[in-house]
Amino acid sequence: MRKAGPGGNPKLKLSVPGPEASIGKFLTQSGTFQDGDLLVNKDGLRILSQSEEDRPPPIKPLDDQLSLADSVDDQLSLADLDAVKVVGKGNGGIVQLVRHKWTSQFFAVKVIQMNIQENIRKQIAQELRINLSTRSPFVVVCYQCFYDNGVISIVLEYMDGGSLADFLKNVKTIPEAYLAAICKQVLHGLTYLHHEKHIIHRDLKPSNILINHSGEVKISDFGVSAIIASSSGQRDTFTGTYNYMSKELLDRNMVTKVIFGAWV
Repeated sequence: MRKAGPGGNPKLKLSVPGPEASIGKFLTQSGTFQDGDLLVNKDGLRILSQSEEDRPPPIKPLDDQLSLADSVDDQLSLADLDAVKVVGKGNGGIVQLVRHKWTSQFFAVKVIQMNIQENIRKQIAQELRINLSTRSPFVVVCYQCFYDNGVISIVLEYMDGGSLADFLKNVKTIPEAYLAAICKQVLHGLTYLHHEKHIIHRDLKPSNILINHSGEVKISDFGVSAIIASSSGQRDTFTGTYNYMSKELLDRNMVTKVIFGAWV
C-alpha cells in the first residue's frame, strides 16, 4: 500500500517525535491502534460502540457482470488494492490513487505515518469516527481504514475532478450559475453534518471541497472537526485556516457567543 508506483517510494519529510510522543501508548499488544473505543489494525477499523448502520459501506462492482456474492467480498482489504500513483501530499503523509483488483473501482487512500504528535493522532482518530458515521451524497464516503507497520491507510471515495482549489487554478473564475450549484451542494452537506450528526467542520475551504466528473460536489477532510453535544453550533476552541475563518471567529471573545454562518 505504501508503494508510489514504478518510481518507488515517495520521500516524506517527517519530524521525529520525542519519547513523550511515542505511539506505544496507542497500541495494544496485538499491534492494534487504539483510541478509546476505536480500534484499527491490518484487518480494518472497528468502533466498539458502533451500531450496524454505522459500519463501513460495502463496495459496488463497476462491471454489472461481476457478482459480489460469487466473486469478491463486499468489504475492502489492503491486499485487494493496487497502487496507481500519488495524487496528493501533505505534512503527515500522501494520498494515493488505488484500484481494486476485482471490481476495477478506484479509491483514494490517505496514507499517514503515525510517528507524529499525540494531538495529531487524536485528530486522526476523530476524523475516522466522523468519516465512518456519515452517509450523505454531499460528503466524501469513507469505505475502510487500516493500521499496519506504523501506517494508517484511510480508503476514501475517489473524486476524479480534484478539489475546488485545483479547479479555481485552472478556470480562474467560475460562472455564477456553476458557483450556485457548487454552493448548494456544499450547504446541503453542512446542513446534514450540523443537524443530523451534530458535527462542525471548522476548516471548510476550497481544498476540502472535492468534485467529480459528474458534477457532484462533496465535503472532505474532517481532521479538525468537532462533534458537539447539540446542534447549537457553539464551540470554545480556535482552529481552522486563517484566510477562511469568519470575522466572528477571528474575534476570539465571541467564539462561544454566536452561531457562525458562511463567510465568503
